[in-house]
Amino acid sequence: MNIGQRRIKQTIPHRFPILLVDRVVEVVPGERLRALKAVTGAEPAYADVAQDAPESAYAYPVPLLIESWAQAAVLLAVWETPNPDVLAGKVELAGAINDIRVHAPVFPGSMVEHQVEIVKAIGDTSILAGRTLCGGEPILEVNHFVLALRDISLLAGPESRTEEAQRAGV
Repeated sequence: MNIGQRRIKQTIPHRFPILLVDRVVEVVPGERLRALKAVTGAEPAYADVAQDAPESAYAYPVPLLIESWAQAAVLLAVWETPNPDVLAGKVELAGAINDIRVHAPVFPGSMVEHQVEIVKAIGDTSILAGRTLCGGEPILEVNHFVLALRDISLLAGPESRTEEAQRAGV
C-alpha cells in the first residue's frame, strides 16, 4: 500500500505548510495505521536557522514531530469518514495528549515512520497510542491521545449556528 497526498488531503483538512504526513503505507481501518514523513531542510521550521548555526540547530522541532504523529492518528480515526473541509462536517479536536517520550532528535534527510493504533473508540471519541521510528529506532512514543469529532455547527459562534443547533440550545 502506498497512499499519497491526494488521498490524505481528501481525508483531513490539513494543508501546506502544516500538513506533516507525506504517505500512508498501511491502514487497517479502526485498528492501525503507518505513515511516513520526510524531514527536509527546505521546511519552514528551518527558515530562520543562521548560516553558521551548529548542527544541533537543525533538530526537527519536537512540537512539529508530535503534530505529525497526531495527524497520522487523525487519519486513522477518520479514514472511513473523511472530511477534508474544516468548515463543514465534523471537526477533529485533540482532547488530550499524555505520556509522551522523546528518545532522539531527527534531522533533515531523515524519513520518520509513524505507527498509530486505536486503543478504544466510543462514538465520535477515540483514544490512540503509538510511536515514531527513524531508521528502525524509536524516537517518539505517545501513550495516550484523545481525539473527539464534533459537528462544526456546535462549535461555531451564535451568528453562524444552524437553526437546528439554536433550537437545541447549543
